[in-house]
Amino acid sequence: MPQSAPRRRSLPLIEPVGGGRSRQTCRFRCGDACFHQAPNTSDNTYFGDVATAALSRRNVLRAGAVGAGATAAAGLGGMAPALAAPGNGRGRGNPRLKFEGIEPGTGDAVEVPNGYKQRVVVRWGDPVLPGAPEFDFTAQTAEAQAKQFGYNCDYVGFQSLDRDRGLLWVNHEYTNENLMFAGYTDGNDADPEQISIAMAAHGGSIVEIRREDEGRGRGRGRSTGGWRLSQGRRRFNRRITASTPMELTGPAAGDELLRTEADPDGTRVLGMLNNCAGGMTPWGTILTCEENFHQYFVGGEEAPEDAKPAMARYGIPTEGDTRSGNRRFDRVEERFDLSRHPNEANRFGYVVEIDPYDPDSTPKKRTMLGRFKHEGANHRTTRDGRIAVYLGDDERFDYIYKFVSKGRYRKGSRRGNSGLLDSGTLYVAKFRGDSPEKEIDGSGELPSDGAFDGWGEWIPLCSDSESFVEGFSVAEVLVHTRLAADKAGATKMDRPEDIEASPATGKIYCALTNNSAREPGQADEPNPRGPNRYGHILEITERHGDAAATRFRWDVPIVCGNPEDEGTYFAGYDKSKVTAISSPDNLTFDRQGNLWISTDGMAWGNDGLFAVPMEGKHKGHLKMFARVPNGAECCGPLITEDQKTVFIAPQHPGDGGSYDDPQSTWPDHNGFPRPSVVSIWHSRGKDIGS
Repeated sequence: MPQSAPRRRSLPLIEPVGGGRSRQTCRFRCGDACFHQAPNTSDNTYFGDVATAALSRRNVLRAGAVGAGATAAAGLGGMAPALAAPGNGRGRGNPRLKFEGIEPGTGDAVEVPNGYKQRVVVRWGDPVLPGAPEFDFTAQTAEAQAKQFGYNCDYVGFQSLDRDRGLLWVNHEYTNENLMFAGYTDGNDADPEQISIAMAAHGGSIVEIRREDEGRGRGRGRSTGGWRLSQGRRRFNRRITASTPMELTGPAAGDELLRTEADPDGTRVLGMLNNCAGGMTPWGTILTCEENFHQYFVGGEEAPEDAKPAMARYGIPTEGDTRSGNRRFDRVEERFDLSRHPNEANRFGYVVEIDPYDPDSTPKKRTMLGRFKHEGANHRTTRDGRIAVYLGDDERFDYIYKFVSKGRYRKGSRRGNSGLLDSGTLYVAKFRGDSPEKEIDGSGELPSDGAFDGWGEWIPLCSDSESFVEGFSVAEVLVHTRLAADKAGATKMDRPEDIEASPATGKIYCALTNNSAREPGQADEPNPRGPNRYGHILEITERHGDAAATRFRWDVPIVCGNPEDEGTYFAGYDKSKVTAISSPDNLTFDRQGNLWISTDGMAWGNDGLFAVPMEGKHKGHLKMFARVPNGAECCGPLITEDQKTVFIAPQHPGDGGSYDDPQSTWPDHNGFPRPSVVSIWHSRGKDIGS
């Protein structure tokens, strides 16, 4: 007689702030954004205001999808889009994850499933450039840090050089000075050298890495071990900091909104700030995203009155004492004082394109992709060969965007593709549900039709030559993108973070991390819980599978949380076999189309990396693959093209502690924590997940 599946044991709740994030993380990463009013105070309608018009549309639209759309649909411009299966994916049948999942828990180490190994690849302070000294925790200098691997790792990109060598790009999102320096309180009292060290620890690193031979895997003639920093000459290695010269490109470059005393042409800017997620282009460059840039500026209360509304919309303080508790970069570089240089903040909040193969190239801030708190910049190719880039704005009640290039991608032509991201059309998403308002009550329980789903449209904001938002020029749309999207009527979402396309189906997936500020009455079908403490995953299927489409179908396949709670959903899979998860953040896919999710704020122990099939009979069977050390967030993740390695980046280990009272000593266990990148591989050379 077959045994029934064991029932999961109850999980203890650990919920300090925002799911499982500590208050210290909130302070240093985003300037306590969630403890202030959400910047989006627009009167854009919630789903409940338009639900009645959408009733009964489900059957009409389904008929249209089968019969090529005989009936008009209210609320979609009178058009009922007929959706076919996505055309960009490669169907893989019935994917299944064969590793034995690990349990949520705690511990000051990286934990992986049986049969897997893990190794630190590079850690904060490791030498990157020639002349960099070995890291000395007690004697840091800005000069040394500018040549060493930076602080808190986030997005990880990888480009192969040959079978066992590659280039690793890593974002350095922000610094946690409380863990970096003894006796640190805030930027007002900090030694200016400490501020300069922090500025040098921002940005990103490119390092050459090598996979070590630990035996051959399954006759494929390649090493199966983990990765380490390459030794000897490493001509591609590079450090980018908060002071690296960069170029502003695209339609907004040179506009009055971007001009400063130091840069009267409005085309040159120093550095990038708070780079979180990112992406890789098909021509081999890195797209790295500036996120919570608002917290680095002071003096907003003394800025020109006509500039304050836009500053406030981006979370920049414009009232009271804006200097207390801040990092105080202005004490080292005056440009961070908005009372003197009010346009400086307009020069941050972009997607930055970097060429990893040319260490002397100038990074480019691509204004055509809009300015907001960027999360993710991942692409699909349209049916006619153009590039579509999907973008999230990580703020409570902010939006999801898409850019579609004007020009076509030219395979093998790096120079021919160099300007693709400077011309095209920028869109923002509007979602519409098809369930009665009374059935979306904020609990997360499914409506009577058995799914949170509906239709949506990409609303054009501007092209490189024309604004589609009344009262906004092209440059104003691209610099004040949030304000333009407000006016366009975009749908308020629950902190859109990373957005990725499945290589198997072409469907688009977005991590909605959480939103405790959403009231029950503000719940809508694409954001079905209020408050939304644990987040959810959104799936978008574009019309005819074409990335250039302006109509799409959407649904919510995963509503995160404890599977024992009624207000959770895992694509219909048996929840007694599913692992608890909260605060989904970064995403990636393997070749089979399994979705891999890293978390930022687990409510049941340490953060980790999870995986879940999104097609077939195992769809929704979510498992935990890796768990990161105490206080750390699981960033990355990235699965290499050969599927032999997954990289993760445990960020801010020891969060909640201090230099004098460390809560983690990972990875070296010599008294203090160091944010690092880790490679994980199967001990027998099998594909990740198998």
